[in-house]
Amino acid sequence: RERLFAEIMVSAKVGVGIGDEVRIDRDNILASTLWAMAEAFHSLVETPHYALVDGNRAPKLSCPAQTIISGDARSLSIAAASIIAKVTRDRIMVALDREFPGYGFARHKGYGTAIHHAALFELGPCIHHRKSFAPIAKLLAR
Repeated sequence: RERLFAEIMVSAKVGVGIGDEVRIDRDNILASTLWAMAEAFHSLVETPHYALVDGNRAPKLSCPAQTIISGDARSLSIAAASIIAKVTRDRIMVALDREFPGYGFARHKGYGTAIHHAALFELGPCIHHRKSFAPIAKLLAR
């Protein structure tokens, strides 16, 4: 992915939008995802005439958009966007690992692995954990 990320960044016009844990807790994951897609769209230097969107819902954009379920397997453009999103998120998680050692963010990248659950049980959630996520809410309630 890292190699493809570098190739995509030099050969394509790329925009990135990041919905953080505060936005997700406030608005919900779907609304935050749609917001981040719109932010990525608006961060492009040139406004596209048409957008392909992975999934079944598109954000409000200034051009027509087509949703494609499993789009990363059916469209090279969506697959490239998926790589940009995944590598960007992974890099954020590696940076969080340096800021919050002990959680293993660089290893599990925020996914609900056994190691992540064990760290949460031992350390409790940090400021970057989504408080609205059921397992985190349960930990905070104890």
